[in-house]
Amino acid sequence: MTFTTAEARGIVAPEDPSPAATPLKGPTMSMLGMKWKLHGTGNSIKPGHVVAPDERLAWPLTIGVGMQHVVAMFGATFLVPIITGMPPATTLFFSGIGTLLFLVITKGRVPSYLGSSFAFIAPIMASQQQFGVPGALGGVVLAGVALALIGAIVQKFGAGWINRLMPPIVTGAIVALIGLNLAPAAKMNFDAAPVTAVITLATIILVSVLFRGIVGRLSILVGVVVGYLVAMLRGEVSYEKMEAAAWIGLPHFQTPSSTWACLASLSPWYWSSWPKTSGT
Repeated sequence: MTFTTAEARGIVAPEDPSPAATPLKGPTMSMLGMKWKLHGTGNSIKPGHVVAPDERLAWPLTIGVGMQHVVAMFGATFLVPIITGMPPATTLFFSGIGTLLFLVITKGRVPSYLGSSFAFIAPIMASQQQFGVPGALGGVVLAGVALALIGAIVQKFGAGWINRLMPPIVTGAIVALIGLNLAPAAKMNFDAAPVTAVITLATIILVSVLFRGIVGRLSILVGVVVGYLVAMLRGEVSYEKMEAAAWIGLPHFQTPSSTWACLASLSPWYWSSWPKTSGT
């Protein structure tokens, strides 16, 4: 799944996409954001306004939004390998490489983060049972190749054909089903620490409703901090594995292998990734 910072950075998709892909315009931004323009005063966003890809807020606010995105995306990227039995460190490693390559290729003009896809959880687990971990990894690699080819087609001919093939009513149903499939995992985590989970959820809701401005926009970050402190007070946080782990180490690598049967089992799920990957 490609997690974008569109919400955090205020990117708004065009209502009527052109039939051909529109090249990115404007000056190339620095990878570190040093050439981003200040949005307004940098301290607030007026109603109806958005922070464009070549703009930023004041640095304290920008860093705060970035921290929230790191927390949200790290948890999401980490959860998928835990559910599917894949090495989390390896997943984070390739997620970082993919994100860096994306930012370099787009010259920093499309703020996006490339992370794990929740859409592939069910087929990966099914592939592991029949073809083992190498077979599932091979299917994921082939999925990446297929999406790269689709990206080349979209770049050449635009995304209009995807909109006609998969209208909002179809893509909306797919996204809803992905969320419903994750419900058991959410319930399992909730049952593990119900008090902490309720306090965390309540904090996020209250901060979103009661506070305006940047504090209200950072409700997830505030909720995670409060929830972590509550977990520490309740003795639900253990540092044993962290203390036993090495400071520096390489992730676990494994050679993928694939068959046409494995590819066929994953191919229907490519469709669910087309709209969000192409930005439609």
